[in-house]
Amino acid sequence: MTQVDNYLVQIGLPLIALAVSLIAFLWEFVVIRRKQLGYRVQMDTPVTGEIESAFPGVLTQMRPDDADSGAELKDLSVVLIRIENNGVTDIDSADYSMPDGPVGLHLHFPRRRVVGMAVTELSEPTLGDHLEPGRGIDAREDTAHHIGIIDLPRVPMNRRDHYKILAILQRTTGGSDYPEPTLYGKLKGGRITETRSQTGVSRNMLGFMAFLVAVIVIQFSITLLGDDPPAPHCVRGSLTLVGSSAFEPVVRDATAAYRKGCSGADFTFAFEGSERGLTRVDEEGGGNAGLLAITDGPKGVGYPGLLPRPLAMAVFAVVVHRDLGIRDLTREQIRDLYQGRITNWNQVGGPDHPVRVINRALGSGTRETFQQRLLDGGSVALPQAGCRAIRFTAPPGLSACEVPLTRDMLETVADIPGAIGYASYAEAAHSAGTVTVTIDGHRPGRDEVVAGGYPFWGVEYAYSNGELPHDSLEAAFLRYLTDNAGKDVVRTHGDTPCDELAQPGACSPQR
Repeated sequence: MTQVDNYLVQIGLPLIALAVSLIAFLWEFVVIRRKQLGYRVQMDTPVTGEIESAFPGVLTQMRPDDADSGAELKDLSVVLIRIENNGVTDIDSADYSMPDGPVGLHLHFPRRRVVGMAVTELSEPTLGDHLEPGRGIDAREDTAHHIGIIDLPRVPMNRRDHYKILAILQRTTGGSDYPEPTLYGKLKGGRITETRSQTGVSRNMLGFMAFLVAVIVIQFSITLLGDDPPAPHCVRGSLTLVGSSAFEPVVRDATAAYRKGCSGADFTFAFEGSERGLTRVDEEGGGNAGLLAITDGPKGVGYPGLLPRPLAMAVFAVVVHRDLGIRDLTREQIRDLYQGRITNWNQVGGPDHPVRVINRALGSGTRETFQQRLLDGGSVALPQAGCRAIRFTAPPGLSACEVPLTRDMLETVADIPGAIGYASYAEAAHSAGTVTVTIDGHRPGRDEVVAGGYPFWGVEYAYSNGELPHDSLEAAFLRYLTDNAGKDVVRTHGDTPCDELAQPGACSPQR
C-alpha cells in the first residue's frame, strides 16, 4: 500500500466511523424512538393456594360487578404490566389514533378473562387523573375469541413517564401455557413496542461497539505497519536557500522540521550574506530554479525582478568583548564608537583600552539594519585593517576590521580584546566569549521592541525570481514557515512571525 493509500485509509476510516455513528444516532433517536410507547410484562404468574390463603377474600372482592356471584374463581393468574413513554418526545392525547372515543390502547389476554384490575405505580400523580373510572379505562371480554381485554384511555405522557396495570385473570379455555399479553394501539408518527428488562448491553450496541473496535484496530495496524503519510503541506523537490547568515539557524531548523513530515524534500544552503544571496537568485533563479534568498531587511536597488515576502521580525544585539565590563551603551555612544569619535573605552566608563570596531562587510543585510537603526542611516568610514592583524599586533589606537558572516563576527569580538560588534540576538545570546549590552537601558527582546524601547530590530525577507508556482517546494516551504509549524521554529529563535505583529503586512511591531 502506498503512502497516499495509507493516508486515504487513515482519513477515510474515521470518516466512515463518524458517519455510521451519526446514522445510528439518527436511526435510534429520530427515526425509531422519536415517538414510542413501550410496554413490558413484569409479572405473569399463576395464583397458588398459598397466595389465596395469605390474602383471604381479596380475589372475591376483585370480582367484576357483572360476574356471576356464584361462579367459582379458579385457574387464576396475576399479571403486572408496565406502560411507559420510552421515546424522545412527549405523547399527547391527540397522538393516539384509535377510533374508540376516549380509549387509546387495548391490553389483550388470550384464553383468559379479566376478573379484576387496578392501576398502580404512577410516575407522576397527575397520570391518575386520566386513569379514573369513566375516562375510558374498563375491562371486557371478547367471548368469540376467548380474549380478555382492558381498555386504557388516551393518557398524555411526558418522556420517561410510566404507569402499571395489575390484573387478576382467569383461564377460559385451553390447558397449556397462556399466550403473552399484548398491547394494541396506534400513535401518530410513532409506534408501540414491547420492551424487555435490560440487564446487559443490547445486541445493537454490541454490534456497533464491535464495528468501532474493528475501525480502531485497522487504523492502528495501518499506522503501525505502513509508511508515514505525507504531511498536508508536503511538496517534494529540491530547494537551495541562500543569503543572510543571521537568519541561517532559523532556516536550517525549519527545513529539518519540514523534512520530518516530507521526506522527499531536499534542501541545500549557501548563507554568504544578503547581497550575495540576492545576486545569485537574480542571476540564476530565472524560471524559479529552486532558489530562494533570505535577507535582513529589504533588497537594495538593482533587483527589479525579485519579489519579497516578509517572514519575521528579528531582534539584533550589540556585543562587546567579555572582559570590558561594559553592560550598557546609549545610541549616541554606539554612533560615536562606530564613527571614530570614541577611541578608548575609558571614555564610556570602561577600562583604558583602545576600541576595536568590528563591522560586517558590504552587502550584509545585518550591517544595513545596524546602520539604519543605530547610525541614523550613516555609514562606518574608519580605516580598515585585517582582523587577524589587529588581534596579533594590538595597535595602540582605534582600529577597525570587517567580517563576512554572523559567526565570524561573534568569534572575532570574542577573540580581540576591546572589540565591539553586532549580530542577531538569538546567536549573540549563546556566544560564550561576548556580552550583549543594553541600549539606553533596554534589553534586546520582542517585548521591548513592541513597547518601543529597544531600537535594534529588522525584518527578515524571502526573495524569489518572479512569482512562485503554488505547487512548488519554494511556495510550500514559505507557507510552512509563515502559516504552519514553522512559526514555532521562528519563535524558538527569539524572532516573531509577521502575522503576530501590530502591522502584519509591513511586519512592524509599531502602529
